[in-house]
Amino acid sequence: MIQPLPGAAPGLALYIHWPFCLAKCPYCDFNSHVRERIPQARFAQALRRELAWEAARIGRRRLNSIFFGGGTPSLMDPETVAALIEDARALFDPAPDCEITLEANPTSIELAKFRDFAAAGVNRVSIGVQSLHEDDLRALGRQHSAGQAVAALEIGRSVFPRISFDLIYARPGQTLAAWRDELREALALAADHLSLYQLTIERGTQFATLHARGALVLPELDDAAAMYRATAEEVGKFGLLPYEISNYAVPGGESRHNLAYWRYGDYAGIGPGAHGRLVLGGERIATRRHRAPEEWATRVERDGHGTTHEDPIDAETAAREALLMGLRLTEGINAAHFAARTGMALHDAVDEEVLGQAVAEDYLAWDGQVLRALPEGLVRLDALLGALAR
Repeated sequence: MIQPLPGAAPGLALYIHWPFCLAKCPYCDFNSHVRERIPQARFAQALRRELAWEAARIGRRRLNSIFFGGGTPSLMDPETVAALIEDARALFDPAPDCEITLEANPTSIELAKFRDFAAAGVNRVSIGVQSLHEDDLRALGRQHSAGQAVAALEIGRSVFPRISFDLIYARPGQTLAAWRDELREALALAADHLSLYQLTIERGTQFATLHARGALVLPELDDAAAMYRATAEEVGKFGLLPYEISNYAVPGGESRHNLAYWRYGDYAGIGPGAHGRLVLGGERIATRRHRAPEEWATRVERDGHGTTHEDPIDAETAAREALLMGLRLTEGINAAHFAARTGMALHDAVDEEVLGQAVAEDYLAWDGQVLRALPEGLVRLDALLGALAR
C-alpha cells in the first residue's frame, strides 16, 4: 500500500484535454484531431460530465492546479472554460493560489479570446510560438506568423499574471549561432517561463516519414547538444533558471502543474486520451481515456466516463516511473519522498554499478539523500535512464 507523504495532504493536479486543432503539425504525435466544425456544445457537456464522475470517486481533494491541454484548448469557447473551472472549484477544494493554465496558439482566432479566458479564471497561459522565423514556422506546419507570435506574447503579458511560451530548436538547417540569436530575441519579449524543446522524430508523424526517406535531416547529435548547453547560458542572462530538462523559469515561476508529474504526485486526466495517476483506497492506479474524440464522447454520454484502462501500479513500476520523471528535474529526487510515493527505497530502484559509474563520471550526484542529474548527465539523460533503472 502506498502511503501519503509524511505531514502532507494528498494534493491533486487536474488535466483537461481538448483534442481539436486547426491543423495537424507534421512533428506532433499528441492526441489531436482536425474537424471541419468543432462540436463545442457536445464536448463541453461531455467534459463536465466526466469531471463530475471522476470527482465523485476521488473526493474533495485539495486542488493545486488545472491545466487545459490539447490539441488546442484556446479553440474552446470561453464559456466552456469558465464552466469547467467553476465545476472544478465546486467539486474539489481549490488552493488559494490554484494555478490555472491554458495552452494557446498565436492565431488571430485565439488571440481575440485572451481576455475572455482571463475572465473565466485562467491565470496562466502557455503559448505555442515554436519559432520566430517565418520559413521555419511554415516547415513546422504552424498556422501563425512570427508577427502574430510577437503580438500574442505582448497581449498575453498584458492580460495574464503569468505567461509561458514554447520554442523548438535543433530544427533542420539550424546552426548554434542562429539558435542563440533567436533565443535572445524571444527572451527580450519577456515571460516568467520558457519551454525549450529539441526537435525529435516521433513515430507515426509526417516528419517520421520524411526523415525515413532522407528528405528531412536534423542537426548532428553533438550540434544539438551544443544548442542545449547554449540554452541555459542565454536564459540565465535574463534571470531564468533551469528547473527541468526542457523548462526554465524565474524563481517562483515554475509550472506547478507539471511539477506534479515530475514529482510523481497525483493527477487526474479527463477528456479524449487523457492519462491519470491516482492513489485511491491506498492503491496507485493508472487511468486512460479513449483516444478517439467522438467515441470518447459517446462513452461519456452512456457511462459517465470514457475510461478504457484502469490498472494498478505495483511498487516496481511506480519506482521506475518516479525515477524516469524525477531525474528530469534539476532538484533531483529526494530519497524519502521517493519511498513515500512509490513504496520502494530509491537504492532498490537503481542499478548500483551503473549509479557508481555515473557518479564517478560526473553525470549524476548522489549524497545518500538526493539523487540528481548533473549538466552532462542531463544531455545524456535518455541513455542514462535506460541503464540506471532496474
